[in-house]
Amino acid sequence: MNGKVYLIGAGPGDPGLITVKALDCIKKADVIIYDYLIPSAILKHARAEAECIYVGKKGGMHTISQKRINALLLEKAKKGLCVARLKGGDPFIFGRGGEEAQELIKAGIAYEVVPGVTSAIAASAYAGIPLTHRRFTSTVAFVTGHEAPGKASSSIDWNALAKGIGTIVFLMGIKNLSHIVARLIDQGMSPQTPVAIIQWGTTPAQFTITGTLGTILKQVNDAGMRPPAIIVVGQVVSLREELKWFENRPLLGKRIVVTRAREQASELVSALFELGAECIEFPTIKVVPPDDWTPLDSSIEMLSEYDWLVFTSVNGVSYFFRRLFEKGKDMRVFGHVRTACIGPSTAGRLLDFGLKTDVLPETYRAESIIEAFRHEEINGKRILLPRAKEARPVLPVELTKMGALVDEVAAYQTEMVRDGAELLLDRLKSGTIDLITFTSSSTVKNFRALLPKDGFKDLLKSVTIASIGPVTSETARCLELEVHITAKSYTIAGLCEAILHHYQSDS
Repeated sequence: MNGKVYLIGAGPGDPGLITVKALDCIKKADVIIYDYLIPSAILKHARAEAECIYVGKKGGMHTISQKRINALLLEKAKKGLCVARLKGGDPFIFGRGGEEAQELIKAGIAYEVVPGVTSAIAASAYAGIPLTHRRFTSTVAFVTGHEAPGKASSSIDWNALAKGIGTIVFLMGIKNLSHIVARLIDQGMSPQTPVAIIQWGTTPAQFTITGTLGTILKQVNDAGMRPPAIIVVGQVVSLREELKWFENRPLLGKRIVVTRAREQASELVSALFELGAECIEFPTIKVVPPDDWTPLDSSIEMLSEYDWLVFTSVNGVSYFFRRLFEKGKDMRVFGHVRTACIGPSTAGRLLDFGLKTDVLPETYRAESIIEAFRHEEINGKRILLPRAKEARPVLPVELTKMGALVDEVAAYQTEMVRDGAELLLDRLKSGTIDLITFTSSSTVKNFRALLPKDGFKDLLKSVTIASIGPVTSETARCLELEVHITAKSYTIAGLCEAILHHYQSDS
C-alpha cells in the first residue's frame, strides 16, 4: 500500500511558530524532505531513524529541481512510507505546495495539507507592523516579488495594487525591488508611501529598514540587504516606531554558543532566545549511565540503612530514580531517609518524584551544603551521595571530616562530544561568535580539548566567555581561558542575568 504525504508549513523561521499538528507529523514521519530556511530546532523533533533529505533553494540555486522533488515524494510514498514535506512559511503561499499536491493526486497518493504561519504575517508582526489597522486600512494583498520565469506577461494587476489595496506585502522580491518601486509609482502610488524591508524575519538576525517608495532603494543598497526579506508597502508601516518589540530585545543579534549537554540545553537556549540571542547549540558533553551500575544498585538495596541522601545535580536525581525504578523499587524504600539538594533546580527535580528536600543551601555549590550540614547532627550518620563519576572530591571529604560515613557512588558520567567541532572552529575563525557559555567544569574541559593547542587564544580574542559559577570559572582559567562573566547565582537564570547585565553595562 502507498504511504501518505503531509505538505507542511514550517513557519517563517522562529521554531516556536510551528503548529502542534505540524510537529506531530514530523515526529511520526519516516522521511522528511525539507527546504532552505527550515530551522534545525524543528528537525530535532524527527525520529532518530527518519531519513532527512535537503532539497532547498538558496539565491536561485536549486539543490534539486522541482520535478525531481515531485518524483522523490512519489518514490517515498509508493514504498508505503509516511513523508513529511517541510516548506518554509505556508505551503500554499508561493510555496509550490499546490503543484506538489496535484502530482500526488495524479499518482493516487494520499496527502494532507498542514498550514503554516506565512512570513508575510509573521515577519510584519515581529517588526511591529500590523498589516491592517482601523485607522489606516482594511485591505491587504500578498504578492510574489518573483513571478515564474518564462511568463509572457505579468499576471499582477499593478494598477489595482497601487490604487485599491491599503497594505501590500511582496514575498521573495528584494532582488526585484527597483522594478516593484517603479511599477507602483508609475501606477499612481505616492513616492511618500511608507515602505519597510524586513530581512530574516522572526529570527535573531532580523533587520528592518523603513523609508518611502522614493528613498527605499538607496537605503537597501547602502545597507547591502540580501534575501531572505519581505517588502511591506502602506501607511501601516508608520506604526513600526510605536509598536516594534522584537528588535528591542536586549540580546538581539548576539550569537551565543551553548555547550551544555543537548538533553539539558533547552532551558538555557529558550531563555537566551527570549532575550533576542541567536543560540548555537554545541554540546561538548553528553550524559550517560556509569560504566558499572553495581555500586549504585548495592546502595539502593541498602537504602533503609542510610540517614541522608544528598543530590548535587538534576542528573544525579534523574539517574538515581531511573535505576531505582528499574530495580523494581518505589518511594516506600525511603522510610526515614532525609534528603539534601544543591540548588533549586535539583530540588525541583526531586519534587517531581514526590520528595521535598529537607535541606536546601542558600548558595548553589558543594561548599554551601557543607555549611548547611553544620546545623545538623551528622556525626556517625550514613550519607549516600549518588552523583557524577568525575565530580569534585570536596563534598565527601568535608562531610567525612564532620564524622559522617559517606558512600559516594556514580549515578552517571559525562563523555566528550566532538560532533560539529569543525563547524564551530570555522565560525570562531570567521568571527561570527560573540559569546560562549559554560555550565560546568566538564563543558569547559571538553571545549578546550577541541581547540588547537597553539593559537587558540587568537580564536577567542573577540569572544566573551560566560560561566555559571566560580568553580566553572576557575576550571576555565586553569585551562588558560579568560572568563569575562561569572554568574552570582549559580543557575541558568543567574547565568542569563549576568550575560544581560554585561551587555547592558557595555551599552
